[in-house]
Amino acid sequence: MTVSKAGIALLQIDALCVSVGPTPILRNLSLQVGSGEILGLVGASGSGKSMLAMAILQLLPANARLSGEVRLFGERLTTKSTVELQGIRGRDIGMVFQEPMSALNPLMRIGDQVTETARLHRSVSAAEARFLARETLDMVGLRGEQGALERLPHELSGGQRQRVAIAMAVVLAPSLLIADEPTTALDAVTQADVLRLLQELAHTRGMGLILVSHDLAVVAQVTDRIALMHQGEIVEGGATRQVLGRLRHPYGQAMLAAANLRPKCSEPGREFSTPVLQVSEVVREYPRRRRTLWRAAMPLRAVDGVCLVVHSGETVGLVGESGSGKSSLLRIILALERPQAGAVRLLGEAFSSASGTNLRRLRRCMQAVFQDPYGSFDPRWSVEQLIAEPFFLMDSPPTAAERRRKVDRVLEQVGLSSSDAPRRPHEFSGGQRQRIAIARALITEPSVIAFDEALSALDVLIRAQILGLLAELADRLKLAYLFVSHDLPVIRSIADRVYVMQQGRIVEHGPTTSVFGAPRHAYTRGLIAATPTLS
Repeated sequence: MTVSKAGIALLQIDALCVSVGPTPILRNLSLQVGSGEILGLVGASGSGKSMLAMAILQLLPANARLSGEVRLFGERLTTKSTVELQGIRGRDIGMVFQEPMSALNPLMRIGDQVTETARLHRSVSAAEARFLARETLDMVGLRGEQGALERLPHELSGGQRQRVAIAMAVVLAPSLLIADEPTTALDAVTQADVLRLLQELAHTRGMGLILVSHDLAVVAQVTDRIALMHQGEIVEGGATRQVLGRLRHPYGQAMLAAANLRPKCSEPGREFSTPVLQVSEVVREYPRRRRTLWRAAMPLRAVDGVCLVVHSGETVGLVGESGSGKSSLLRIILALERPQAGAVRLLGEAFSSASGTNLRRLRRCMQAVFQDPYGSFDPRWSVEQLIAEPFFLMDSPPTAAERRRKVDRVLEQVGLSSSDAPRRPHEFSGGQRQRIAIARALITEPSVIAFDEALSALDVLIRAQILGLLAELADRLKLAYLFVSHDLPVIRSIADRVYVMQQGRIVEHGPTTSVFGAPRHAYTRGLIAATPTLS
């Protein structure tokens, strides 16, 4: 295939329908993408966005049926053989996924992975492929990284891994790049860098880009046109600013309303009760790899003298970019790691140094909800088993009847039903699985729940529902929340106070309205400035 053909759209989709088994997934879709154009493909979970991306690549499930046309520079992809399609994927159409670790081989060095992609589609020597890999990694922002080609994926930050995934997708200069939620798990600063990189690649290379996203603010910042999907159909489309300025479809209006999170209105000067969680001068260091035979490397200080307080009934946010130390601090707060200095107190008792029966008793008082509930669920267990799992922390576990009664109660508290108890995790949507994770956190009647990026992978409609649920539970059950997140709009909408973390230290903290309304530290101002908005 040639890189360009005069008068022919780069990608042309006409009357595309896809069914999986008896279920229709895509219904009569038509759209086109031109060279150098960025199309935003927007919709909530289950709208068909990812299935459309897979249909373009002709990577549909075995039991899928397709009708209609998908053409790249006028050539029909739907009639290509498997061998022909293997030559097109990677060479003419690149793909970047939401989670780069799923696309990277954890056992292969970065340079080898980019080099392998180049050699797979081009007759080049190992040295030429290596040079191309280095050149591409430089282009995506990994220029000057010490030994970048020799590093393994786990040695890179989330943003760096996403850049490697982009390098693998663009090393052969494809005509079309599909980016499926490429920045969902990234902090605001890294997200802005990655989006800027994608824009530059599209505009400087004349590459068509389809940006698949549920984030209207991201789409508003970088796309030329937008296609809004709902139940497998495109319900609105056109120039991005025009569409977002006059959304007519009720579904689009609902997404826009859910995306515009309102700042939490806490009472001025509100006084909270005694702290339920106190973090005092905590330090956590990790050893670095020795680089010489003569001297040990200085340890990495991931958490450097951090102090933090959460009161009963209060929601506290902890924000910062990737590598700021948020996750390391959270592991210490949850007593999953011990600090080298400082202490964590839970309900006035030493938590970070507790052990045995005392540690188990205190663990009942603080539970956690993680970003990917499916990853923390045993897929073979029923919902009742998953929710009841924390009962092992109890001195006297409940009887079978009492366990079922407690599980039914928390299911109802999170907006599910007792009839869901015997079902398995795969039978639920992403939002429902997050409700199950919240139910599991509630089962021991804790005083504090820590949320680790718990809403970042949810679309705006489901996110709004979960935020409403959490606010209602906190008010009714007098729960304290610690929200660890890179999503500043979410923190602004739910937190009473916020701590900003940079390079292991708290650089700013205070009431959320004050910190976001008049940030004092340059780092905080940078985070806020990098956050995309719809205005």
